[in-house]
Amino acid sequence: MKNQLKRSRWLFTSLILLIAILPGSAAAQGSDPTDDDVNAIAKQLYCPVCENIPLDACGTTACEQWRGIIRDKLSEGWTEEQIKTYFVDQYGDRVLAEPPRRGFNWLVYIVPLVIFAGGGVLLYRGFQQWRTVKPENNSRKVSKPSAKSDKPMDEYINRVEEELRKRSKG
Repeated sequence: MKNQLKRSRWLFTSLILLIAILPGSAAAQGSDPTDDDVNAIAKQLYCPVCENIPLDACGTTACEQWRGIIRDKLSEGWTEEQIKTYFVDQYGDRVLAEPPRRGFNWLVYIVPLVIFAGGGVLLYRGFQQWRTVKPENNSRKVSKPSAKSDKPMDEYINRVEEELRKRSKG
């Protein structure tokens, strides 16, 4: 009889716990998602009508409908990835804020890195050249004109002086 009483207490306690847990989990699954839940997904998608405007910041009717679809899918228990896949299937990759890393889209991720690395190499080489002192640039030699360059200059000066003398006499 003691065993039967213990067993019934155990079953009664288990039943009470089960009843207490089930409504809470059912309510959590059936509850409406908050605006924060919707916007967490909406900011990863772009407006189908406007260019370069995230879905969470756009006020068009189409975006309101999309946010409503996201809210419905979340209340049905869909995951974030399933919802994004749904919109990609409907409208293509252009609706994603971050392009998928496949095919031609890899350029979006690789080109900036290559440009950044190339700029770093150019800066390093430039600094190396600036640090090395070239002896020919440091010396301050005054070059004297050669005899060949003096002769035409002298002839010109002589002709100018002669012309000035003629004008001053006449």
